[in-house]
Amino acid sequence: MIASFTPSVLRGKIDAPPSKSMAHRYLIGAALSGEKCTLNGVDFSDDILASIDCLRALGATVTADGSTVTVDPKGFMQSENPTLLCRESGSTLRFFIPLALCLNKSVTFVGSDRLFERPLDVYEALARENGFTFKMDKSSLTVSGSLKSGSYKIRGDISSQFITGLIFGLLFLGRKSDIEIIPPFESRSYIDLTISALRSFGANVRFLDEYRIEILPTELHAYSGRIEGDFSNAAFLDAFNYLGSQVDVNNLSSDSLQGDRVYREYFDAISSGTPTLDISDCPDLGPVLFVLAALKNGATFIGTDRLKAKESDRGAATDEELKKLGGGLIFGENVIIVPKQTLKYNGKPLCAHNDHRIVMAMSVILSVLGGELHGIEAVKKSYPSFFEDLRSLGAKVELL
Repeated sequence: MIASFTPSVLRGKIDAPPSKSMAHRYLIGAALSGEKCTLNGVDFSDDILASIDCLRALGATVTADGSTVTVDPKGFMQSENPTLLCRESGSTLRFFIPLALCLNKSVTFVGSDRLFERPLDVYEALARENGFTFKMDKSSLTVSGSLKSGSYKIRGDISSQFITGLIFGLLFLGRKSDIEIIPPFESRSYIDLTISALRSFGANVRFLDEYRIEILPTELHAYSGRIEGDFSNAAFLDAFNYLGSQVDVNNLSSDSLQGDRVYREYFDAISSGTPTLDISDCPDLGPVLFVLAALKNGATFIGTDRLKAKESDRGAATDEELKKLGGGLIFGENVIIVPKQTLKYNGKPLCAHNDHRIVMAMSVILSVLGGELHGIEAVKKSYPSFFEDLRSLGAKVELL
């Protein structure tokens, strides 16, 4: 699909969509609780649908009524040799692998080719050390084993999703366990989100110190509540305010633990100077920070290596599209420099690189410059109503 933009100014009020990160965690927490739970305000992005599919494949009953989801865990983790459909969701895949290893049965994960190009070496090493089956090809992974409670060590510089997934598995096993994180520890905020969500169900999971997590036996209970707004996607809406628009973004909690809540601080820094900003704890903000810096004063970003392992190589993808507009990025070791640049749409359509955050970042630029963006269907991965919401705010964008 193609989006054709005419330069426009956006005005109005909009609610940030529900947090995808929190929805994953609450859906899995509900299944682990052993009791029927109701979650309100769920946005059915492709990634969340993938996690729902996996819960069903493992035996849980998940029903939806509008944006309300009910999870009935009766039968959860009782499936025989299930196949889990992960689509393109790295979170889903990494969250469910340790749970699959609790079954002591063959479990197959299926997804896009790009999904299985993203790092899984933490779990591969775990399987190798424990004699588990871990067989992967370009579009599937089959695992089997019997994960045990105990002490584990995990690198903290690849993805926090591995740590979260292991917490889910160890919590299910129901005995005392601990995880030691090998520094450097990036994206700590995402582990805080996991612990916060699980505590809603009564889980006794806590940090003992900066690098050690303890999981204690707990009798979990039901939880019903609303999924908080998503700072990751709100950033793309709020970016318009730094380019002459007037958009009031609501449904964001002032006491949220989401790491991407830092985006406003970073936007202010980009608008007032040429800052150096660390995005190791908020890699999903990379594309929108790059395009805003390109349209403003420029900036230097450190902690950028993890952008290579997302839905696209987000630094390279942004660079390729900015070059079409007469700009570009400068790459160093774990650093990306965005020079101050004059951008102009020259008739060559921009590409989304099958990445939802590239779709949204390029939409921010084209709302200023005008032009075409191809491959916009990728936005359904996290924010299905993105273009509908832009139009409600007055964006002049035609979908072709």
